[in-house]
Amino acid sequence: MKMNSLQALFEGQIKDLYSAENQLLKALPKLAKKASAESLKGAFSSHLVETKGHVARLQEIGADIGIKLGGKKCKAMEGLVAEGGEVLEADGEDAVIDAALIAAAQRVEHYEMSAYGTARALAEQVGNTRAVKLLQQTLNEETAADAKLGKICEGEIYVEAPKSESEMASNGRAKSRK
Repeated sequence: MKMNSLQALFEGQIKDLYSAENQLLKALPKLAKKASAESLKGAFSSHLVETKGHVARLQEIGADIGIKLGGKKCKAMEGLVAEGGEVLEADGEDAVIDAALIAAAQRVEHYEMSAYGTARALAEQVGNTRAVKLLQQTLNEETAADAKLGKICEGEIYVEAPKSESEMASNGRAKSRK
């Protein structure tokens, strides 16, 4: 891909985000299925619905600027999804697995917040006010999703999780997932 202008860079960023969001559409149901806390299952499920909206917004931007969105693979998201996949294969205490799921999901949210912020800044530079508005809307949702995950983790999951192996043994905890 040639990047001789900010417009070309902007188009590349939109294609990358489109790939990233489509990878998430496949990953989020798996995270929801693995989660044990109902609040976490709900957060993943509601973010799946939002992610479908993110894809639709990117499609709008692509149509507005006349580009085909497919054909590019977001390698960063591919790596983040693969890393989260390790948690899907893990066995252990329910609350600890949930904390690990949140950690993986928050890495994704932080990547997305950075990517959407960059794309929005580029849209501003090339004078695409409609894209600025759509990208800001998604950035706001990604920021809210990250905050929601943090609240669930700190207010619920960390409270339930054993802090050490010795605490788990002394409490006779057996809420382990195989």
